[in-house]
Amino acid sequence: MKTVIVFNHPFEGSFCNSILSSVTQGLKNGNHEFDLIHLDKEGFNPVMSVEDLKGFSESRVVDPKVLEYKERINEAEHLILIFPIWWELMPAMTKGFIDKVIFPGVAYDYTQKGFMKKKFHKLNGITLITTMNSASLFYRLIFGNAIKKAVLLGTFWKTGYKHRKWINLSMVKFVSERRRGKWLFNLEKHFEKLK
Repeated sequence: MKTVIVFNHPFEGSFCNSILSSVTQGLKNGNHEFDLIHLDKEGFNPVMSVEDLKGFSESRVVDPKVLEYKERINEAEHLILIFPIWWELMPAMTKGFIDKVIFPGVAYDYTQKGFMKKKFHKLNGITLITTMNSASLFYRLIFGNAIKKAVLLGTFWKTGYKHRKWINLSMVKFVSERRRGKWLFNLEKHFEKLK
């Protein structure tokens, strides 16, 4: 299976980087082909410019990075996004990636009745892997599962992607090294068996 990973964390010593290592090792173990889009290292500009917005109204992409990402994702069967949750949402680069790549004419088109239909036709599954220091229950009850609503439903369900999964690792700063090790082991095994 061909997979594209979109990764966003600027600090190389982060737990997100350990997650990335486990996910890529699992994909290698399962003989899956993968392509890594490391937003921080690739210098992706998350800001939607005036020119980008003019392009939006015409379904015309302006940013050359977006065209590159479109080509890379167009061949993928699975998309994995790995990022931390900061202040209940994703970092700016992840949000900018969604704004600029999940874009009309790139990731979806509109039907005559105003619904959205996906354009990445080979893409069958999307997995979000997130980390946060809040407790999951607190995040769900107080903040209403903001990532689930905004990304899994508001972005990917709305644009027609049916198979969506969210793996959220909570209380990261406060759990034991043993617990973290178990998470990493489970992620490696999960992506080794990716279907």
